[in-house]
Order: sequence, then structure tokens, then C-alpha cells
Amino acid sequence: MSNLSGKVVLITGAGSGIGQAAAAGFAERGARVVLVGRRQSALDEVATTLRQNDGTVWTYAADIAKKSEVEALVAWATSELGDVDILVNNAGSASKTLNARWIQEEEWDQVQDVNMKAVFLLTQALLPTMLARKNGTIITVSSLAALRPNLLGGAAYGAAKAAVRNFMTYLHNTFRNDGIRSVCILPGEVNTPIMDNRANPPLPEVRQRMVQPEDVAEAILLAASLPARTVIEELIIAPTFLRDVSGDIEVSRWKNAPAECKAERENNR
Repeated sequence: MSNLSGKVVLITGAGSGIGQAAAAGFAERGARVVLVGRRQSALDEVATTLRQNDGTVWTYAADIAKKSEVEALVAWATSELGDVDILVNNAGSASKTLNARWIQEEEWDQVQDVNMKAVFLLTQALLPTMLARKNGTIITVSSLAALRPNLLGGAAYGAAKAAVRNFMTYLHNTFRNDGIRSVCILPGEVNTPIMDNRANPPLPEVRQRMVQPEDVAEAILLAASLPARTVIEELIIAPTFLRDVSGDIEVSRWKNAPAECKAERENNR
């Protein structure tokens, strides 16, 4: 495996979950890590912990669904640390309304912005320098919902994760001969804060049987640390234990349904 020491790594959604675990792994391997998220306080907490363990990290709070803020982030990172070697698109957001019948346009757009548009904007901003150097790694955390969409993640989330998977395949097919490695990781259920937004949030004992953030972080580190001649195009990482989600799906079907649909719901029980 290649040495990550000194590599400049930009990680979105770094304030918790998979992003936090990946940041810890990169820092431990000697990379220079930029933690990106919307909440400065969360980023500062992660940074403090990593610095106590001799990690070299920076924080940058931004709304990465806005082009102006992405351009400012990339300009700052390049000025402070030099060209970004590895981009980890990890930030994600799920809707609270899961049924395509009920979800409002604003909520749909918000999910697409975080899960897909932000990946596009960051990639577009970083591609010129990566192409100029003929070297760069773009790793995006999609979801198994891209392949197996259902009411657990919801219509908006599954559509966004499928779109970003398609985009990563596009990048691979278009720029692989220019030295750009494009990697798509598709986790199944992961024990992260996003589970709190489920219509029926899993119990702690159920979450312990899920994939853990550090498991996905290991996959990210593997993809980043392989020699430049080798790319993991796509990787599924899922829980070994397959749980019964039928009850959760039924709850999800009616989450945030209009009051006038109460009779319909009762008739379907």
C-alpha cells in the first residue's frame, strides 16, 4: 500500500460518523486532513481529539451545496496546504418524509443538494489541479439504497445515492487515463446519527449489529492507500446479519402523511 504521509485529504461530513472515523484513520497514517462540515462546533470537537493524538488537521465550516462556498473552501485549502490529493465525499442527508407520495419539493431538493450536488461541485472545483498533476483520488460514500431503494431510506435518498453512484462511474470512465481514481463505496445500514431520522429509529442493540463507522472508514483508507496504478471502482460493505425491517417499512410508509389519509392508513392495517 502507498504511504499516506503528507497527503492532503479533504473530508466532508467530518463532524461525526463515517467522516469522523475516516479523518481519524487518515490522521493516524500521517495525512494532513481538512475536516469539512456545516457545524463548526462539531468540527472543533473532532479536531481537538485528533490533535491530542498527534493528528495534523484543519477545520472549515461550509455549506457545500453552494458553489461560492465550495470555491472558497478549495481556494483556502490550496493556499494553506497545497493541492488536494484525496477528496472524500462523505456528507449525507436523508429526508424525514420517506414516501414519494408525501414528500415536499423543498425537502426533496435538500436531499439532492447534499448527497449529489455537493459531490459535483467539489469534484468540479478540484478536477483542474488533479488533471494537471495527473494524480488524484475521489472517494464518494453512496449507499446500498442506490441499488436496493426502499422506504427505509426513502425516495429522495435512494434517488440521490443512485445519481451519485452514476456520477462516480462517469468520472472513472472519463478520467481514469488521466490518473484520476474514482471510487464509490456503498454501505448498507451504518450506525451513524442519520439513523436518528428514521421513521422508527433502531434500538441500540440493533445498531450494534449494523456496519460501524470505523468499518466504512477502513474501506475508504484501503481505496486511498492502494498504489496509484490500482483503483477500487466500487465496493459494497453491508451488515452480515440481515434483520427483519418489514415493521420499519410500514411505519415509514405513513410518516408525515396528510391527515386526510388517516382512513386509508387504517384500512391498510
